[in-house]
Amino acid sequence: MGTIEFRDIYKSFGNNHVLRGVSVTVQSGQVFFVIGQSGAGKSVLVKHLVGLIRPDQGRVLLDGVDVTDFKEKEFFPIRKRCAMVFQNSTLFDSMTLQENVALPIRKHLGVTVEEAGQMALEKLKLVGMQRHADRFPADFGDGMRKKVAIARALTLDPEFVIFDEPTTGIDPISAAMVDKLIRHLSDALGVTSIVISHDLRSIFGIADRIAMLYKGKLILDGSQQAFKESDNPIVQQFIKGLPDGPMEV
Repeated sequence: MGTIEFRDIYKSFGNNHVLRGVSVTVQSGQVFFVIGQSGAGKSVLVKHLVGLIRPDQGRVLLDGVDVTDFKEKEFFPIRKRCAMVFQNSTLFDSMTLQENVALPIRKHLGVTVEEAGQMALEKLKLVGMQRHADRFPADFGDGMRKKVAIARALTLDPEFVIFDEPTTGIDPISAAMVDKLIRHLSDALGVTSIVISHDLRSIFGIADRIAMLYKGKLILDGSQQAFKESDNPIVQQFIKGLPDGPMEV
């Protein structure tokens, strides 16, 4: 398992300066939250890890190895170590849950259909969905589909899993189940989870460390306690959900 370092990352798209000198370190096995308003640069920062976005300035290190200038082919092994769970789950409606989870297994491991199906069942078991393996995504609500998406993300036994707004748009009970699962992946399997979110309940429930971005700058990097006790008025406005304050709404 490895450590991820973002060192002094700058990234602009035209005149839009998305990241302005962001430096954070994600330790192996952590549940690491990247939080902030929409457009704060959360997703842009994380995409630097797998080379989907390249910095204008700054360095990205994985296990102490500088991967900033890696060529596309050099990023392939890194991407196999990572998985992503998208906000909308992105399951194929025409496939059963088992077939959805088996798809990346067949594509990347070159096993038989039967072997892929059995491996998919094992991953569905991890998220408590194995008894529904032959049903379709449309049979379930957003929370249950999210669990299947997590099972699919685990098919290649990744070291790092990136969760994009995992609890957005789902009910509180389903959100709590997703949070519990993310925490379990870290505690039981040693998975490093990078969670892009603004869900305070999740943050205060499972985060080991929190990095808060505002207007492309890092304004806090610390524990839950450091987040709660911060005297930064922007942090406090975010926590309290106030419309008035230094943070532009």
